[in-house]
Amino acid sequence: MKQKISVTVEEKTLKLIDEIIATGIFRNKSHAVEFSLNKILKEKEGEEGK
Repeated sequence: MKQKISVTVEEKTLKLIDEIIATGIFRNKSHAVEFSLNKILKEKEGEEGK
């Protein structure tokens, strides 16, 4: 189950996210943030397994 959260980001960061969404890579901001967090977490898991 997904849960709603709130985050605060720099305006520059938000503009970059919006530009990426406009290319069609992500459906929306939530998709972009969730994808990015999952990528970071998977990389961290890989580092811990070394």
